[in-house]
Amino acid sequence: MSKVVVVLLSGGIDSAVLMYSLIADYEVHPLTIDYAQRHRKEINAAKALCEARGDWLLARWRLLNLRVLGELLPSALTDAMREVPSGSYDKETMSQTVVPNRNMIFLSVAAGYALGIGAGYVAYAAHAEDHYLYPDCRPEFVRSVSETIKLGTDGAVELLEPFVFMSKTEIVRLGKKLNVPFKLCWSCYEGKTVPCGKCGTCIERAKAFELAGFPDPALGGN
Repeated sequence: MSKVVVVLLSGGIDSAVLMYSLIADYEVHPLTIDYAQRHRKEINAAKALCEARGDWLLARWRLLNLRVLGELLPSALTDAMREVPSGSYDKETMSQTVVPNRNMIFLSVAAGYALGIGAGYVAYAAHAEDHYLYPDCRPEFVRSVSETIKLGTDGAVELLEPFVFMSKTEIVRLGKKLNVPFKLCWSCYEGKTVPCGKCGTCIERAKAFELAGFPDPALGGN
C-alpha cells in the first residue's frame, strides 16, 4: 500500500492534529473543501497550517470548490439567514449545525482524489465526542464508509480514522506534543474577526484546553 495519504483538512483542531501526526510516516496531501460554510475563516486556517509546516506542504494543499453544496445542504452553517445556536455542545443545540451527509460526500471525493494521485489512504479526524451529534462521525458509519472506500477503489485506498475513539482533550494533548500551531486553527462557527466564545464549538474547544491543562494559544495562551 502506498505511503501517501490525503488528509481532509478543515482548518480546525482535530484535522490539524491528524495531519501533523501523519507527516513523519506518510507523504501528506491536504485537501480542504469549500462548501459555502459561513465560517470561511477555517479555509484560511487550513492554508496557514500547511504554510506553517513548510512550503513543501503548502505546495501539496488543494482547495476544492464545492460551494454549490451550500444551496443543497441546509444547515445553520450554510444558510446565512439562520442563526448559529449559542450554548453547550449538546444534541439540541448542535443538531442545527449538522450539514446533511457532508462527511460522506467529502470522504467520497477524497477517495477519488487519493486514487487519482496514487495515494493509499484517506485520513479523517472524526472523534468520540461527535458520535452522539453527527451520524457521519459515528463508529458504525466509519466502519461502513471504510469498507465502501475499499470496494469503490478496488482495495487501492483505505481509510485512516485514528481519533474515532479519542476525546477532544486527548487530541489537544497530542497536538501539544506534536507542536501543532493551535493559534492558527479556527473553530468558531460564526466566522467573524474573533471567536464568539458562545457557539457550541467554541465552548467545546475551551473545555478541551481546560481539561488538557494548558491555555488555548488562540486566546493568548502559550
